[in-house]
Amino acid sequence: MKEEKEKKMSKFIAEKSFWDIFPQAEIGIVVINGMDNSEAKYAEHPEIESNLKEANKEVNKFFTSDQLSQCSVVSVWRDAFQKFKKKKGNRASIEALLSRVIKGNAVGTINPLVDIYNSVSLTYGLPVGGENLDSFAGNLRLTISEEGGDEFLALGDEENNPTLPGELCYLDDIGAVCRCWNWRDGQRTMLTEETKNAFLIIESVDPSRHDDLLAAMDALAENAVKYLGGSVFAKTLINIGNPEMEMN
Repeated sequence: MKEEKEKKMSKFIAEKSFWDIFPQAEIGIVVINGMDNSEAKYAEHPEIESNLKEANKEVNKFFTSDQLSQCSVVSVWRDAFQKFKKKKGNRASIEALLSRVIKGNAVGTINPLVDIYNSVSLTYGLPVGGENLDSFAGNLRLTISEEGGDEFLALGDEENNPTLPGELCYLDDIGAVCRCWNWRDGQRTMLTEETKNAFLIIESVDPSRHDDLLAAMDALAENAVKYLGGSVFAKTLINIGNPEMEMN
């Protein structure tokens, strides 16, 4: 009998180039193993959709100005996105969600886990994302791509759209996982109904929202396991004093 090959451990690392720009940032990581993200979960747990509908309504509490860009949960990200290289019009994911809702275009269902994390994002007013952990190549790094050119095929695109020099992004050994910090995910690592192990991430650049970030992490971990099964491998707060963690 052949010996079972030992699985290589991989890490998430927020590198020095990130902390040099955002020393007060905090990132909440939740890793879920052995879940079932199939469409059948909608029938089994109708709360997944009802929670998302309710979260779409709750966002009114964040609309504190007639201009979305002036609302505090968005303005902090507008300021953050001025500190690294990006294309004109690139915005944080939370602004993209809130912009849809304020225009009357509610955030709808995609797949169970994406719906769960979008519900958390809308409820807490923080960027939340997720990736298929098994699709990563080596370590996942949040870093400035000094030279750019990292391979990236965005959701919905058919051609490579590489990173820019000086862009903040999530990178693994193959290329970019998410560009412009939390602007856009790639096809290679996207969550699908076949995803069993997920890497979920919540980002904050506002130190006053520390408690909100912790609450969002709890809600994300609790609901993912409650509705999709599996177990929480890790629930970790990343900051300048704790910049890395094991992902598996």
